[in-house]
Amino acid sequence: MIRNLALCASLALSVATSFAQAPVPAPSAPPAAAPPVSTAPATPKAWESLSPEQQRVLQGYQGQWNTLPAERQQTLAKGSQRWISMTPQQRAGAQQRFSQWRSMPPEQRQLLRQRWQEFKSLPPERQREVRDSFNRFRQMPPERRQQLRQQWRQMTPEQRHHAAQGMHAAPPPHRAPH
Repeated sequence: MIRNLALCASLALSVATSFAQAPVPAPSAPPAAAPPVSTAPATPKAWESLSPEQQRVLQGYQGQWNTLPAERQQTLAKGSQRWISMTPQQRAGAQQRFSQWRSMPPEQRQLLRQRWQEFKSLPPERQREVRDSFNRFRQMPPERRQQLRQQWRQMTPEQRHHAAQGMHAAPPPHRAPH
C-alpha cells in the first residue's frame, strides 16, 4: 500500500505541475498545454488569426501579442482552445489550480517542475500505472488516505525511495504518541 502511496504522491505532484509547464496566463486565460516537441521553428501567429473566442480568452495579451515569441503565441493559442473546450466545472478546477500554483514559493514550483519532468520521462506503461494508482488513492475513504499519508511521512527518505521504485520498503518506524 505504501508503494501505491508513493506512486500517488508522484502523480499528484505531476498533475499539479502539468499546469506549471504552461505560461502563467491572464486572469481569465486557460491552462496552456505543453508545446509539442518539434524540430521546425514556430511561426508567429497574427492576433487576427485567432478565433473571436480565443481573442476573448487571451484579451490580456492583445497589446503585447506581436512581441511575444512564436512558441509562446502557439502555446497560448493552443491553451485558449483547450480552455474553450472545457466545461464550467473543469474551468473552475483549472482556476483553482492556477491560484494554488501562484501561491507556491519559487522553490516549490521548481521542485514540482522537476517531478513533472521525471514523470514525463517514464515509459508510457509506467505513467499509466502511476495514474491508475493515483486514481485508486483518490477513491479511498479520506481516513485511509490520511493513514497512508501519515505512514509516508514516517518513512525515511531511503524507505520512500524504495517504495517509489516498487520495492518492499521496511515498515515505517513506530512513533509513540506525544
